[in-house]
Amino acid sequence: MIKKNFSEDSKNRYAELCNSETTMPIFSQPWWLDCVSGESNWGVCLVEQDGEIVASMPYEIEKRVGFNLCKMPILTQTLGPWIRPSKLTNYKQLSRQKKLMNLLIDQLPNYDYFSQNWHYSQTNFIPFFWRGFQQRTKYTYLIEDLSDLDKVWDGFEAKTKLGIKNARDRFKLVIDENLTIEDFIHLHRRVFHRQNIAVPFSNQSIISLNQACKDNNASKIFIAIDEDGQKHAGVYLIWDQNSAYYLMGGSDPEFLNSGAVSFCLWEAIKFASTVVTKFDFEGSMIESIEPFVRAFGAKQKPYHSITKTPSLILRMRSALLQVRS
Repeated sequence: MIKKNFSEDSKNRYAELCNSETTMPIFSQPWWLDCVSGESNWGVCLVEQDGEIVASMPYEIEKRVGFNLCKMPILTQTLGPWIRPSKLTNYKQLSRQKKLMNLLIDQLPNYDYFSQNWHYSQTNFIPFFWRGFQQRTKYTYLIEDLSDLDKVWDGFEAKTKLGIKNARDRFKLVIDENLTIEDFIHLHRRVFHRQNIAVPFSNQSIISLNQACKDNNASKIFIAIDEDGQKHAGVYLIWDQNSAYYLMGGSDPEFLNSGAVSFCLWEAIKFASTVVTKFDFEGSMIESIEPFVRAFGAKQKPYHSITKTPSLILRMRSALLQVRS
């Protein structure tokens, strides 16, 4: 018999699941959520069958100006439901997913606004649609097979290859592995400052996340420097058991033409091939950035962005903002 798990030890049960389940993305790991949300600001819905967890869905909950917001944590690409794989027929598989997703939805805390981005592997949104959730399709960009780096290189656009070669041969860039997270943060912040955009998270948030990733052997920093020791650009890479992710990047505006970002990404891709099989650029819906990512031969992967706003006040506010825009 399937039962919903409301017990206080749900996080411990979930941690045991993540320790044994190789398909769980890094963004859904308890240690990640402890860091980006705070231990008291996230929870998890669990469905068990015969003592085994068959479905889970972590969430962050924040109280802001009187509203309960169930939203994406900072620096987190995806959350959403995880359903244990089965060998059922397609008909029975979809029926099973509907039942399990309804049980997950029933366990969500009271919220005025809900927003999650799902991993691209979870394609069945219909049970949430039937429960009043809305969906938008977004895209990430993925190199699906890192086993043959020559083939990966051949998939790059000519301009990207030239930029990497110039970074290496003309600007004499190398990756300095002795630089610190503070060195990376300085480069990362310059991207926001150049565009006059407020940085959406603190330096301490990055420092804390970096320590958590180091403790779990799940990150590496790539910073390109020239012969004079000047830092041109940096890439922050994370990974789980299936994929590496381009989490953050940064560059010095004085060296935008050195090809340093592409150079760092190529070095990150080469490293990623030693630990996983896929490289996820985390995509971009920004028109000016998308061609740069696509030029690495990455393929579009659609994923669901799920929302629901039970609060009438928040729905009215959202509608007013859309009219004004």
